[in-house]
Amino acid sequence: MTTPTTAPQSGTTVEERVDYRLDEGDHERFAHYVTSAEALMQAMIEGTPVQALCGKVWVPSRDPQRFPICPTCKEIADSLED
Repeated sequence: MTTPTTAPQSGTTVEERVDYRLDEGDHERFAHYVTSAEALMQAMIEGTPVQALCGKVWVPSRDPQRFPICPTCKEIADSLED
């Protein structure tokens, strides 16, 4: 994905390339926690990847209520609540 931006002082346009590398693995088997509900909603609408608390990167597209919670995400979320 390429995002054009304008350099603040020079007035020239610079293209920044964002390279999303989706993780292979258990993201299909678990529902993961993310840090922001807004980021999750935006990712679902735009089809862009998000990063879970456990570090998994994926494009959310399935109903998370159909899957068990990722144990690593749950452990991290529980430690943040303390």
